[in-house]
Amino acid sequence: MAASPHTLSSRLLTGRVGGCVWYLERRAVQESPHKFMHHFRNINKQWITFQHFTFLKRMYVTQLNRSLSQQVKPKPEPVASPFLEKTSSGQEIYEMKPFSPSSLSLSRKPSEKELIELESASIIQGSIEVGKETKDEKQWKEMKLHVDDLPGILARLSKIKLTALVVSTTSAGFALAPGSFDWSCFLLTFAGTGLASCAANSINQFFEVPFDSNMNRTKNRPLVRGQISPLLAVSFATCCAIPGVALLTWGVNPLTGALGVFNIFLYTCCYTPLKRISIANTWVGAVVGAIPPVMGWTAATGSLDAGAFLLGGILYSWQFPHFNALSWGLREDYSRGGYCMMSVTHPALCRRVALRHCLALIGLSTAAPVLDVTTWTFPAISLPINLYISYLGFRFYTDADRKSSRKLFFCSLWHLPLLLLLMLTCKQPPGGKCDKGEPQS
Repeated sequence: MAASPHTLSSRLLTGRVGGCVWYLERRAVQESPHKFMHHFRNINKQWITFQHFTFLKRMYVTQLNRSLSQQVKPKPEPVASPFLEKTSSGQEIYEMKPFSPSSLSLSRKPSEKELIELESASIIQGSIEVGKETKDEKQWKEMKLHVDDLPGILARLSKIKLTALVVSTTSAGFALAPGSFDWSCFLLTFAGTGLASCAANSINQFFEVPFDSNMNRTKNRPLVRGQISPLLAVSFATCCAIPGVALLTWGVNPLTGALGVFNIFLYTCCYTPLKRISIANTWVGAVVGAIPPVMGWTAATGSLDAGAFLLGGILYSWQFPHFNALSWGLREDYSRGGYCMMSVTHPALCRRVALRHCLALIGLSTAAPVLDVTTWTFPAISLPINLYISYLGFRFYTDADRKSSRKLFFCSLWHLPLLLLLMLTCKQPPGGKCDKGEPQS
């Protein structure tokens, strides 16, 4: 049966439209196949991201509630929590149950309103707790000074160990001086020198508070920590300086008192500010350490003799290996504090000067019998310890490390007391100098 013209035209139109549609779909798939997959994956990823977001939000609320529950003290009737369980001992102690993601049921989802309320309440409670802690930390608290702690604080303010070293060298100078030993003069010299040293050390700490706070070695000093006020520190220094100088001037002799005043001035007004300006502070500090034995000699004799300068020279040379070795291990600390030390700015000079003065101790020990301070036995028996400290000084000069500097420093701690003790045992007898000049019968 022949088809009608209308049927033929419709079939032809349908075939052309269908072909165009098929061609456009095929071209779209061939030209952008990745766009289709991209849309599909994006939809899939959005679904996964939403699930993960819900899961992470529940975990955040759970962890926040758990931390808050740990901070809160247990009440007489604690509210049961799915994340806390009571111990078997029956005490009011709560332990955390191990948390596992599988324990969270993904099928049972809390409503969005409950999650928002729980999260907001937890955040508000947490912010309140943090706000209280921050306010307590930032609040200034008054430090109360107890009377029982005051002696220890003042001892650290006056550098009691350094003061003991100063007093011991002064006593050695007094004992090595020729003439009879006067106990009353010795006690006055002992007390006056100790008070003057306490005053100088206290003023030194008063001036160096901003810089001591940057150093690990000095950050726990009383003024840095605020254990005492600067006014109390200056008052203590004044109460030590005035009676100390008065004892040395009127109790001993004016020459010793003048040396005490000069040493306080040299330490506080020259050495202390020079530490931040030039490495010459080490030489000035060595002069400060050399004056106490000279004060002991002048207290016993009333004059500056060659023996006084010999004792001062021994203390002067001893301080370079002692302090240079100490400062070598504290280079970072001194640099942080802003101090100009040889070990920081001139490390080679620091080691060379230490070795040079170690060798100088041998020559000064040999000069002691020449100046009639000791017998000739002293250079012989002091030679081993002088050679040993010179050997450690040479190792410090060549190795230039912390190990060699530490050995030299600890050697200097026992070298000086032993050297002074040997000088006392080999002291020139009172009539030894006169016997040499008398003709033999």
